[in-house]
This record gives sequence, C-alpha cells and structure tokens, in this order.
Amino acid sequence: MTSANANWTDLPVLDFSRFQAGSAEEKEAFLAELRQVAYQLGFFYLSGHGIDESLIQEIRTISRRFFNLPEQDKLAIEMVNSPHFRGYTRVGREQTRGLPDWREQIDLGAERPILPQDVGLPPWSRMQGPNQWPEALPELREVTLRYQDALSALAIRLIQALAAALGQPETIFDPFITPSPNQLLKLIHYPGRDATGGDQGVGPHKDSGFVTILLQDEQAGLQVEHEGSWIDAPPVPGTFVINIGELLELASNGYLRANVHQVVTPPAGVDRFSFAFFFGAGLDATVPLLSLPLELAGQVRGLTRDPLNPLFYEVGKNNLKNRLRSHPDVARRHYADLLEPAEREGIASPLVGSEYSG
Repeated sequence: MTSANANWTDLPVLDFSRFQAGSAEEKEAFLAELRQVAYQLGFFYLSGHGIDESLIQEIRTISRRFFNLPEQDKLAIEMVNSPHFRGYTRVGREQTRGLPDWREQIDLGAERPILPQDVGLPPWSRMQGPNQWPEALPELREVTLRYQDALSALAIRLIQALAAALGQPETIFDPFITPSPNQLLKLIHYPGRDATGGDQGVGPHKDSGFVTILLQDEQAGLQVEHEGSWIDAPPVPGTFVINIGELLELASNGYLRANVHQVVTPPAGVDRFSFAFFFGAGLDATVPLLSLPLELAGQVRGLTRDPLNPLFYEVGKNNLKNRLRSHPDVARRHYADLLEPAEREGIASPLVGSEYSG
C-alpha cells in the first residue's frame, strides 16, 4: 500500500543496488519506496546505478567541446534540416507552451534507417532516421552512442523495477521496448542571462516516454512541482535524476505520476549543462493498460486531464504531437501537410511546449 501524501521538500535518493544485488528483503524494501515516490512525486535521485564514472566524465567533456565549436559548425547540423528532429537547436528556437526556451542543445537518437514513405504509412514514421553529426567533432558520435547504450540498459532495469512495484511481472513492458525502443539523448547548454530577460530555461511540462535519466553538471536549475509549489532538484554527486513519463502514467491509469517540472535559467555569467536521456516504447507500439492488484487499483487517480496536452496510447502519435509543437520550424518545413489537421486534434497547438528537458 502507498502511504498518505508526504510533505516533500527535497527529492529522495533511492539506491538501485538494493534492487540489482540486494537480498530479497532489501529488494522488497526498495520496491516499496519506489512505489511510494513514483505515486506521489514521480521524481527521485538514483544512486547505485552502475554507470561507469569515466563514461559520465566523457559525456560531460565531449558536450562542452561541442558547445564550444564555432557557430557555423553547429548550424551546419541544425535541426530544421532533419525531418527526424535530430541535430542542433539554437537558443530560443525550441518552445514550451508557446514561449522560447533559453538553451542551446543537440538531439541525438539511435542510428536507424529512414522508413520508406509508402501510401498509408502513419505520419510518425517520418521521425525515424539517422542523426546529424558535426564534421568538426567526429568523436561525438562514438561517445554519445556508447553513453546511450549504457543508459538504455539502465532504463530497461528501471522500467522492470517499476513494473514489479506495480505488482506486475518485471518483463511486462519488454515487448514494447525491444528491439527498437524510442531513445533520445539531449545535450543541453543553458547560458546565463539577466533576470530582466526572463528565467525560462524550459517552461513547465511533462516528459512523454517511460522514464527520463538526467545527468546534471554543477549548476542547479531543475525544479519539480509538488502541491502547487516547486521543489529544487540541485545536482547530487554520484546520482542521476529519474522521472516518470507519460507512457507509465497511461499504462497505470494515473497510479504512477508523470509530474510537471521546469528549468530556471542560471544568472548572468553562469552556464548550466545537463545531459537528458529519454527512453520510451517503440513508435509503432500502443501502451497497454495494466490490471493492478486490488490494493493498488483502489488508489488509481485516472489520467491527467489537460486540454493543452492530450495523451494518446499510440506511442508514435503521442511523440509526434510533442515534437511538432516544440519545434515549429521543423514542423513547417517537414510536416506542413499535417499542421491544420493536427491543430484540429490538439496535436500541434502552438500553446503547448516540449516534453524534453533536464
């Protein structure tokens, strides 16, 4: 059973080694804590994750090298050139709820072939394709793909732990995440600015996948909503920040919480870097509605109802909705045929923003 709502003032730290290598009693205690936090808050720090510290340092170093490239080298792989929503985005070009986010970033996913655009193929099929890689930094490819592989394995184990916490077989979601899960690694730089220019690094939003695994650098900025207030989530050495995505809220009929969060811009003269990995079901999947044990089913809240952010059990449709609204320049260039019908269905409303942050 999940206890009454806690008065959270900080994100809790959960030690994943208790699930991975602990005794049966330690594993059950971990699952009980995970269930409570995922129900009430949807966010936590994860220690004992097993990701090699040297790989973490590599991703931090290569990211800084990328953002230090001359502007023309970054713009050579600008996202607007990619129908797959891959590549570099300048400060202010991604939007959340119609307002520009104050960050630059590069979006990288699994390297997969473009799907032939046969008649009748769903629009989300255009999202599959290769990354754009900077010629000026060829090392970026090897490091980021290796980092994605490591975090994909961690994400799968986390999803299995969440399934167990819901009284399900650990492998219940495996058919939806193999062999081709939806993966996105976002390397992000938040330049500091004076408060008179606004403080939206990324506006309030939810993430759309199963789980997000966020690595932060030294500078704080992430905030998590709880009962009408914001909980600061500063960097904690040796941990990732984990949050529940919309697919798990859908699968659990709202028992698991995909919570609202935002990022505050650092002050002038200070930079913030973060490295967000989003892991979801394959784009061709439809999320199952789980049958929860009676003691959990009685606490089901139902899905979040937000007219500006409709949720879809069809993964590709849910994902494309978010990408169209957060990257209007890509939408206009590569998805212009969808914009009017999408607006009628609430898919491409300019008032709704990105689900991808960190």
